[in-house]
Amino acid sequence: MAKIRVSYEYSEAEDKSIRLGLFLIACGILSLFILGFCWLSPTLQSLQSKPANCTVVSVLRPEEMFECVFNCGTDCKGTSLYPCLQIFVNNSESNSVALLHFDEQQLVLNPKCSYVPPCERDNQKNRDSVLWWEDYFTKEVSSQSFICFFNQQRRPDDVLWRRSHDTSVLLHCVLWPMVSLLLGTLIVLLTVCARSLAVRAEALQKRKCSYEVCQDLSSAPSDRRSHKAGEPLSTNSDPELLSPSRTLPLFAVPVRRRDREH
Repeated sequence: MAKIRVSYEYSEAEDKSIRLGLFLIACGILSLFILGFCWLSPTLQSLQSKPANCTVVSVLRPEEMFECVFNCGTDCKGTSLYPCLQIFVNNSESNSVALLHFDEQQLVLNPKCSYVPPCERDNQKNRDSVLWWEDYFTKEVSSQSFICFFNQQRRPDDVLWRRSHDTSVLLHCVLWPMVSLLLGTLIVLLTVCARSLAVRAEALQKRKCSYEVCQDLSSAPSDRRSHKAGEPLSTNSDPELLSPSRTLPLFAVPVRRRDREH
């Protein structure tokens, strides 16, 4: 029996859905790499710091001034100065004195100071912001313990007052790329499965049609044989065929019996 060939070409709608699925898969993989390098690695490093109880030991303001960069427009930038504030605390994790920083960003921006103010063009505004935090830690926090975060392996001489990243950042960095990746994979799989089922249904339909045609062709010779077998009965039963004018030729002459004897 000849093989039944079925077309495996995708329709325009199926082709678009497959392209959409592949695009979502590519976006998921790319966003996973980008978010992993930009957000996931700093978040994991921030989560490695352990919480500890800290108490203020001393609050200092050295005479050294540091520069910061401010923006005054789209193409306008400038520098201004701010005083350095140093807050030394004693943490319960290592039982040693360490320099307090507000978060990881300020620790990277200026490791020598505890607080880096939002940079303003006016130096006095920067100074007032630093003095406010100096009074806060000197008068209100000096006699109280608070939660700080300490990382013995990375920076044993520094502690953090706040974490810049928490578990929610880690969740978003992993969740949305995985959602895009799974959604694209699901679209491609559903489209391929739907096309495969359609091809199988088409192949079964063609096989069924070819089987019916074969049955019709096999029943045709038997009908012909039965028709031929019934033809003599029909000719013998025909009264016109049994008449002498039909059985004898026109030029035939009847022979008498006495002529046969001679």
